[in-house]
Amino acid sequence: MQTMRIKPPSTDSEQPTRQDSGRDLPALLAGAVLAVAGIGAVLALADSASPLRGPLTLFFLLAAPGAAIWAALGGLDPYARTLASVAGAVALDMLVAQAMLALHQWSVPGGIAAVAALSTLILLLVLVRRLRDRTANRRNP
Repeated sequence: MQTMRIKPPSTDSEQPTRQDSGRDLPALLAGAVLAVAGIGAVLALADSASPLRGPLTLFFLLAAPGAAIWAALGGLDPYARTLASVAGAVALDMLVAQAMLALHQWSVPGGIAAVAALSTLILLLVLVRRLRDRTANRRNP
């Protein structure tokens, strides 16, 4: 059985505590990372002449698969999870590049799209697994 806590309604005069404001920081950082990575992907796909295209595209190529692998490795401690997700992101990028070169289909937009598709697939598999585990736990109390 799960215990749920109900917060009393706060008044307008109450100020948020430091503990409450600290809970928003990971979500804020995740949103910033998503925005920067998305801008990098858009700059690469649009073939922009911006000097930020290279660094932001590289950030996308590390952040997208890294975040997907991070979500899949829920049981590890944060340091091991970070190391494994960065190594997995590099390995996935190299795998995509090697496969595209071997098939003589290499292109920058194709590589960005392939990495984005594989990262999305990993995230969807993680979500499906979590939903399946949640429904299994509800059926067997």
